[in-house]
Amino acid sequence: MQTKNTDPMDARGFVLLSDYVPGIIQEIRYYSTYNFIGERINGYEEPCAIITEEAARALQAVAGELNSQSYRLKVFDAYRPVSAVKHFMLWGVDDLDLRMKPFFYPDLQKQELFATGYIAKRSSHSRGSTIDLTLLDMQTGKEVDMGSPFDMFSEVSHPDYPGVTEEQHENRMFLQKAMVRGGFEPFACEWWHFTLHDEPYPDTWFEFPVSSRFLRK
Repeated sequence: MQTKNTDPMDARGFVLLSDYVPGIIQEIRYYSTYNFIGERINGYEEPCAIITEEAARALQAVAGELNSQSYRLKVFDAYRPVSAVKHFMLWGVDDLDLRMKPFFYPDLQKQELFATGYIAKRSSHSRGSTIDLTLLDMQTGKEVDMGSPFDMFSEVSHPDYPGVTEEQHENRMFLQKAMVRGGFEPFACEWWHFTLHDEPYPDTWFEFPVSSRFLRK
């Protein structure tokens, strides 16, 4: 495991996830306006999932296992540059911007999103080996019902929340177990969030934008 810091603008250890998991579905929310802020987030120059090569290889194995059971992975976010996290923080101090509150944090005040850990001041996504994803059922063509949507900042999104149905809980555990077998660790607040256990850059928060032009062979 690499433990020393590296150049935060050096993307040589990163890859396009689709090059390793060709069948993966990508809906990069922070490139779009459909997210908890309601606008494209700084640092997202392309709607593509970028991730460390180690995490991509691990996800390749997970996807292969799930494909054999008629499921595909659908990713919402992977590598997230520091500039995006700064965008989150600046949005957090704007008390008047509540346009997306009914859809993503209906039961919390904006300031609580940071205090409760739903939005981190320093995100593991910026280290490059964290991913937000769900499952798509290849037989129905629909996302698997997880009991809450991506980025719903609420206790209902906790993987072990007791208020979801038995089927929804089983779906969450099915995804979680597949990811854990693949070497990823779950997150207590979000059923969709996983970090590679042996992440290669545990002490580096990268700053290059989400753009394929930064990836060098």
